[in-house]
Amino acid sequence: MSNSAVPAGTDAPTMDAHWQPNDLDRRIWAEELDDFVPADLFDVHTHIHRWAFNTDPNKSSGPYAHTIGRYFPEVTWRLADAIDAALMPGRKVERLSFPFPYPAPCDFDGANAYVAAQSALAPRSAGLMLVHPGMGAEEIAATLRRTGLIGLKPYLVYAQGAVPADAGITDFLPEHQIALADTLDLVIMMHLSKRRAVADPDNIAEILRLSEKYPNAKWVLAHCARSYSVWAIEAAAERLRGLPNVWYDTSSVCEADAFDALYTGVGADRVMYGSDDMIGPMRGKYISFGYAWACLTPDNHGLNTSHCDGRMTFIRYEQLRAMKRGARRVGLSHAQRRALFHDTARDLIDGVRAGLAR
Repeated sequence: MSNSAVPAGTDAPTMDAHWQPNDLDRRIWAEELDDFVPADLFDVHTHIHRWAFNTDPNKSSGPYAHTIGRYFPEVTWRLADAIDAALMPGRKVERLSFPFPYPAPCDFDGANAYVAAQSALAPRSAGLMLVHPGMGAEEIAATLRRTGLIGLKPYLVYAQGAVPADAGITDFLPEHQIALADTLDLVIMMHLSKRRAVADPDNIAEILRLSEKYPNAKWVLAHCARSYSVWAIEAAAERLRGLPNVWYDTSSVCEADAFDALYTGVGADRVMYGSDDMIGPMRGKYISFGYAWACLTPDNHGLNTSHCDGRMTFIRYEQLRAMKRGARRVGLSHAQRRALFHDTARDLIDGVRAGLAR
């Protein structure tokens, strides 16, 4: 049964201790980030969801039970507003939001109806539809008309014919769905797969082929094209630079070198701020080593930090720190920072909406 009939979430959330800034967080914000983050933001990567849409009977022992399931079992628009107000005081935030892509079984209808209802509370914001390869173009188009969502959110866990870690783009976003995105000028929020991420030759070839074949589809490559470290985007940027319908979001990437390579490699005008909420308000940092990356959290390491303040701040703050240091290296202007955090996304979303209205 679908959970499509959902409330709009009008009650203000209470301040939960795990995302309430402490003295360490407040110092980092005041000394490092307040002068970098502009007044107006458009966050292109926010998950609005309910844990109940994960319909796996064994979900309590599943991969997200100790993160999303524990800390953010229900994310309303009001909760997202409250967290942004706490972590980035004085900022006005609009969003592109979409469901959390729980592995099947997942209540797709309920998840998409919930995002549509929540994002409708902020008319200048927008939402995307969670899709799987078995959905036909007519079904997707009907859902978009009914909900007002403006694009597609595929995910690698729904891949057909390949294990998720080795899946190609069309294994989890078949071409009939991309063709629909092209016809309707839709956004596609793409989390690349494969162990080399954007550096994988097949991924590069497919991005080039699909962006040319379907020029009206608006690709957003999540997590700096899943380049949590510099090596992946360095390997791919030269070939991907100049694609007119491909953008990149910054969500969860915490290394300044990756942003330096992204700003210089594909151009800062193709990069948009994304928080990856509700990952961003958790404490930890995405780190890289060799050709690997992982999320370091207070609960998954045995490092000896007795010689220093061993507390962790928010993943979002680590991401913003990296964005700032990368921007400083390449000398982003005030106008470029404003575009990075707001104007590029605002123009993209307004353009997609205008196309859908025609």
